[in-house]
Amino acid sequence: MLRGLLRKVGELLAGRRAVDEDLLDELEEALIAADVSYQLAVEMVDRLREDCRKEKVRDAEEVKRRLQGMVRRLLEPLDKPLAVGEAKPCVYIMLGVNGVGKTTTIAKLAHRFKNQGLKPMMVAADTFRAAAGEQLEEWAKRVGCDIIRQAQGADPSAVVFDALSAAQARGTDVVLIDTAGRLHTKRNLMEELAKIARVTQRKLGRPADERLLVLDANTGQNALNQAREFNEAVGVTGLILAKLDGTAKGGIVLTLAHEMGLPIRAVGVGEKLDALRDFSAAEFAASLFD
Repeated sequence: MLRGLLRKVGELLAGRRAVDEDLLDELEEALIAADVSYQLAVEMVDRLREDCRKEKVRDAEEVKRRLQGMVRRLLEPLDKPLAVGEAKPCVYIMLGVNGVGKTTTIAKLAHRFKNQGLKPMMVAADTFRAAAGEQLEEWAKRVGCDIIRQAQGADPSAVVFDALSAAQARGTDVVLIDTAGRLHTKRNLMEELAKIARVTQRKLGRPADERLLVLDANTGQNALNQAREFNEAVGVTGLILAKLDGTAKGGIVLTLAHEMGLPIRAVGVGEKLDALRDFSAAEFAASLFD
């Protein structure tokens, strides 16, 4: 599913044997078109240009190998899969704007944890969006896990407090908190998320284990803007990239790594419950241009 996210870059290199300035200029344009930021694309191509000059690199296949190496080195420090800590319950506050695939990602995580022999719980703390609770409840039924929800309009932090109390009483291993994603009321939303984090801290005597931001890999620059805003407001601890399949350009992964430096915990590569993978920098780099 990850294959060919920068296919046009690969095709550009595959179609050429000799490396010249025209090819490097076209390569820079192809990277930018694939959602790699302008600054990063220029840096990468400048490094390749320097290699060509100093080391007499003239073969396009060698340029491709060096480009893959750059990608791998950029992403390897962020290659940090999710881990459930020993303190129970482990709490993940799930962040993200409406429509990025956050609710589906929560279901995939619950499915994964249940298959690992753990006891997950979903929490419907998005009490603003109509039918958000019902949607999460349907996923909970499909997964076969507990869910805590209240009426639409309830105080999200009160829902979280009650859920954490229930999780402690039931011996829940992992709590997955769905939150609102209405960026058009940005200030209220960010205050609400900060309050949820404070309630979690007070109830557990420690911060939430993760504040995971779900981003749609197809949204390019918007994903970067969202990462900046959520990170500034609540301190994001990791990213999950949803919809990172054959339709995504893929360059946004490199841009996020370069600009934000946040761990990439997992990637969604399809609609099925088992279509959530740990992120692998090596696999990503190896398959990126094919």
